[in-house]
Amino acid sequence: MSEGLLPRKAVLEMAPYSPPTAGRAGKLRLDFNENTVGCSPRVLAFLRDRLTEDGLAVYPEYGEAKQELAAFFGVRPDEFLFTNGTDEAIQVLVNTYVDAGAEVLLLRPSYAMYRFYAQVAGAAIREIDYRAGDLAFPLEELLEAVGPGTRAILIANPNNPTGTGVDVAAIKRILEKAANAAVLIDEAYFEFSGIAALPLVAEYPNLFVSRTFSKVYGMAAMRLGCLFSRAANIAYLHKAQSPYSVNALAVLAARAAVQDRAYIENYVAEALAGRDLLRSGLDDLGIPYYPSQANFILMRIGPRSIEVRDRLREKGVLVRDRSYEIAGAVRVTVGTRAQVRRFLEELKEIW
Repeated sequence: MSEGLLPRKAVLEMAPYSPPTAGRAGKLRLDFNENTVGCSPRVLAFLRDRLTEDGLAVYPEYGEAKQELAAFFGVRPDEFLFTNGTDEAIQVLVNTYVDAGAEVLLLRPSYAMYRFYAQVAGAAIREIDYRAGDLAFPLEELLEAVGPGTRAILIANPNNPTGTGVDVAAIKRILEKAANAAVLIDEAYFEFSGIAALPLVAEYPNLFVSRTFSKVYGMAAMRLGCLFSRAANIAYLHKAQSPYSVNALAVLAARAAVQDRAYIENYVAEALAGRDLLRSGLDDLGIPYYPSQANFILMRIGPRSIEVRDRLREKGVLVRDRSYEIAGAVRVTVGTRAQVRRFLEELKEIW
């Protein structure tokens, strides 16, 4: 008996992506760059108030939420669409603009889903490495790689897993050099760096910006993102998107989340303070790390990277080994200052 129907060549050649998401309950989760304390209490209160049996029986409506979030982000309702996490934003953009065989430029290492969806589309992927040593953004190398056949460029700013950021002036240079390509700036960690390409949407017709509710808003389980661009681009993206891919609970939660600005500001302030504390603690332990503009730090553990990850897990602390991309690297999410102190205490015991 046959083992199954053979898929497209592009899928056959892909490596499977299997994120380690099991067995995290009850542990200090510093492995996925999530909000480490949970969402705003207003989110749950709003869901309890608005959820009804009848409401769950109908397909979601996005009108009210579109108006409210457009005002929050400073755009028009026709200049963005809701997506099922940032992953769907990447998928819809690639499906809209990238034909099989078209060139897509990616940075390496970066968020795995950029390569994932480009591969599914059968794109010709070209990767530019972050600079050796400090993993600085390879601006000149990227600009040199842009050619007339470049159809899309996918950039995380700040980048995961390196924490590397790029400034607005550099983003403008990329947009101008790649005028005929769709340029995605993924701002999943924007709140921790303060560098935003979103205000440039009106100026550059090839710019696309994504934001997520999975990080600072503490709503990763809801799987909600937003993809911004000019209205004409958004109309094309809508054509390539399933009409009800974002569920009603996620949209309700987002409406409440953006209303609690104090919660967002307080969490960001705490995370930034935690980041400073983590840097200081790693310095004291003599553990080198890469500069970061995000809510995580990539440590240079060395040959003991997997051992350190596993021993921390035994102590109830989860971190992410990234040595398969960068030799000896382990990524740790920045939590609250109290969580950072616990992490440093546990790390010191095994170091």
